[in-house]
Amino acid sequence: MVTELIGTERQNPTSGALDEMSVDGIVATMNNADFTVPEAIRDSLPQIAAAISAAEPLFSAGGRLIYVGAGTSGRLGVLDASECPPTFHTDPGRVVGLIAGGPIALVTAVEGAEDDSAGGAKDLDGIAVGAGDIVVGLAASGRTPYVIGALDRAREVGAVTIALSCNIGAEASDHATYPIEIETGPEVLTGSTRLKAGSAQKQVVNMISTALMVRSGRTYGNLMVDVQATNDKLRTRAARLVSLIGEVDEQTAVAALQACSYEVKTAVVMVRSGATVEEARERVAAAGGRLAGAIGVPSSRHPALAV
Repeated sequence: MVTELIGTERQNPTSGALDEMSVDGIVATMNNADFTVPEAIRDSLPQIAAAISAAEPLFSAGGRLIYVGAGTSGRLGVLDASECPPTFHTDPGRVVGLIAGGPIALVTAVEGAEDDSAGGAKDLDGIAVGAGDIVVGLAASGRTPYVIGALDRAREVGAVTIALSCNIGAEASDHATYPIEIETGPEVLTGSTRLKAGSAQKQVVNMISTALMVRSGRTYGNLMVDVQATNDKLRTRAARLVSLIGEVDEQTAVAALQACSYEVKTAVVMVRSGATVEEARERVAAAGGRLAGAIGVPSSRHPALAV
């Protein structure tokens, strides 16, 4: 008896002669397939929004966002986690990526790691997962034992659990309170879920982390006011933000930033109110880190941002 293949394991009829295609044909076929990904995500937006809404109060209260996955899915979780500190100036411990097989699995396949359900639970125990955390299990197939084991442990301790899969009726969905199923279908290269499924997962984790950061006050309008200015490009961006929001010239913006170790929100309060560095920091803190509250101007009413 042949077991019916899940969607991500089936053959794609548009690429049956992939090995005979020209380079132009290969890239066109892949591009056409990729156009279906946003449509598949659109069908699951209610599931995505429900998961983020459940996670929001925990994250705003200091809980962690923890991604758990194997292979490509695990790497995507680690990638999103690693991008949050420079983008939103979060502590590296606020968004965490766990991958089956450990850090070495980021660059080298670790045989059998994804089949270890106990390993998923053990890795969460290793970071002391708790009821205030959000655990997102990433599994393109929707049946990865490592991920299911992690979701089960997370539910045991009372964490919010989200399962992100790329098949309908995924097994992992039964192990999470908030299942997200993106039906990406057969890959151009049969079974290679680093393609459409990987693209879908990347887009969804972008939504999860970005929405949580926005809702917890780490932006002003659509501006990245918690950016960590660690290089020339980001210092230039910080100066542009302070100049724009603070309604001052660039020279004034740079001087304020230099005085407060390039904290954009602190610098904006300084140039708008004449506050000292410490006074500005206190105002930002009193507003819960939300710049709109610290300067008393919602982004929708700021003359340079309002549309």
